[in-house]
Amino acid sequence: MKRLVLIAGLVLGALAVAVAVRGQEKQNGQAARSPSAPSAPASTPAPVSPAAKQAPAQAMQESEIAALIAAGEETVLSAQMAGRIKDVNIGLGDQFKRGARLLEFDCSEQQAQLDTADAEYRAARETHLARLRLQALGAAGELEVSVAAAAADKAKSQLALRESQLAYCKVDAPFSGNVARIRVKAAESVQVGQPLLDLVNPASLKAQMFVPAAWVAWLRVGMPLTIQVRETGQSFRARVSKMNSRVDGVSQQLELEARIEKGNGRLLPGMVGIAQFDNRPAGK
Repeated sequence: MKRLVLIAGLVLGALAVAVAVRGQEKQNGQAARSPSAPSAPASTPAPVSPAAKQAPAQAMQESEIAALIAAGEETVLSAQMAGRIKDVNIGLGDQFKRGARLLEFDCSEQQAQLDTADAEYRAARETHLARLRLQALGAAGELEVSVAAAAADKAKSQLALRESQLAYCKVDAPFSGNVARIRVKAAESVQVGQPLLDLVNPASLKAQMFVPAAWVAWLRVGMPLTIQVRETGQSFRARVSKMNSRVDGVSQQLELEARIEKGNGRLLPGMVGIAQFDNRPAGK
């Protein structure tokens, strides 16, 4: 009987120990899941505004101003008459002087019309002179003399018209320069207003630029600048010669022209360079 009581006590003691150990483990697990001091949340980077992202790109664009090289004198010569081209006296890129004969039309018909008009004018003039002599002798009246004078004036006008038309047969250079493009060939028939030749004067060059509208606060006509041409790797001095009187409302850009002081080197119309202004304020 005593042995049974002893065994029962041992079993109850073991159960009590097991329950105590289980409770201690549960408390330790809760302590691990709930820390006493909450940690500070991780800091997140501040968002970057679109204006801040565009600022470096805009600054780079404003610091590099593209300058298009153009000829100070350039033109497209067009046909002032309809006809067949007789001769083209120049080639692509050829140099010419002011007044040089560049192109000629076949004007045999216009020459014949001029000769006819000249003959009619001489006949009308002689008729008028004869009427004047007869009037002096009393053999012609005032009306006959006036009609003869009007006929002579009309014939003279026709002669001047034929001379002006014949002048269209020869195309001369309006300035010294080079041929940029030949649009027609010899023996080709053209119509009035059809383009014939493109002419440029590379000795007189200018640069066309668009700058931010805010630059109008310090830009002035005559301001010096340097144009670096990437195609040749050379730099050329220039001065602002013209400023547009208005700003483009969409792009907020101001158009400029600068006269290039051409030095040594090969600079041709159509090249593109980068303009750098000497007196540009810091931070502008």
